[in-house]
Amino acid sequence: MNRASCLVNAGRLARLRGNYRMAERLLRSAIAAAKPHSESDVCSRNELAILFKYTGRFAEAEALYRQALAILETANGDPLSAAAIYHNLGGLAHARKDYVGAEEPARRAVEIRLRTLGPRHIDTAADQAALAAILDGLGRVDEAEQLLRTALETFEQRVNDYEVAVTLGNLAVIVQRRGDLLAAESMQRRALAIRESMQGPTHPELAVPLSNLAVTLTRQGRHDEAVPLLRRALALAKVAIEPTHPNLAILRNNVAKAEAAAV
Repeated sequence: MNRASCLVNAGRLARLRGNYRMAERLLRSAIAAAKPHSESDVCSRNELAILFKYTGRFAEAEALYRQALAILETANGDPLSAAAIYHNLGGLAHARKDYVGAEEPARRAVEIRLRTLGPRHIDTAADQAALAAILDGLGRVDEAEQLLRTALETFEQRVNDYEVAVTLGNLAVIVQRRGDLLAAESMQRRALAIRESMQGPTHPELAVPLSNLAVTLTRQGRHDEAVPLLRRALALAKVAIEPTHPNLAILRNNVAKAEAAAV
């Protein structure tokens, strides 16, 4: 394994542990160490873009994804590597609430995975779950729910609990919107428990499942239970993401509303 690949692995591990500053240093070093236009170059740029997406540096993330994709297209690179970047571009547009712009790269990722890996592969399921979140944002809820249930079936048979947790959380949002609050709460509590056991109780990514569970509780009128969850979510998010990240404004607003209702 070359130096760039070692740095990418170390940077990815730092990101997964929530140490985003260290991850950025390692991944920038990986890009500098990689041979230009190589597989390591693509991987380094992709990983740094993933980090920037998590922290709300969306423009920098998009530039890196497109650089990596251009390298692959110029070199006739691995189609599965291209699928991964299309997946990530769709996820980035989704984070920006640009659901229309997110659909095309997300669908391209699914099409490549289906063609090369088949319908029951975990990577296909991951792309289906990502597309489902985008379709939900576009209001195409039935199609989104079917894709999530298909993906969840694959994950529960063949993959670690993290993907199960993420998919459960996304499915719970749809179930909650349909009015089945108890079923949504059950899914969200299971998803949160899985992620806490895998990532620890202080990981910044827990802000999303904590907030989603709190919203479900507030819709049941259980504001006293929701407030500490939302405060915890906000505290975790503030440590890791940029002050201008839209999720921070949403969390602050949700905390204020829940506190007012709990009085």
